[in-house]
Amino acid sequence: MADPQDRVDKMIHELKEHGFRVTPQRLAVLKILAASHGHPSVEMIFERIKPDFPTTSLATIYKTVNLLKDLREVVELDFSGESNRYDGNKPYPHPHLNCTKCKSIVDADVDGLTELAQHLAKKTGYQILTHRLDFFGICPRCQETQ
Repeated sequence: MADPQDRVDKMIHELKEHGFRVTPQRLAVLKILAASHGHPSVEMIFERIKPDFPTTSLATIYKTVNLLKDLREVVELDFSGESNRYDGNKPYPHPHLNCTKCKSIVDADVDGLTELAQHLAKKTGYQILTHRLDFFGICPRCQETQ
């Protein structure tokens, strides 16, 4: 996991570099995403900052997350039929372990993924722009409660 403060600093730099302001609400969103152990949804982020910023709207959170996504400072994990989740700590393609019971998402550190993408590109002629690898199962905590 990257240092959350380093990630916040990088996101602030990118926002300012592209002419965007860093408001207190936006900074709160950055901090949550930078320490995104659980890959929060926009709704989760909203619930976490609402006590400190009661006038902040859900639309503000969506706009901030989409802006960060456009700047490639967060990775969006899109799951059909569920809220999208976001990873601001590792804003690059990497594998995720997804619990089908509690919906937790954990980063998986796996060697060889870059080499696999390069091999596929060479074998197929594709220019691979990005990739996503998800594993679905039941986390250890949920296994204990079965």
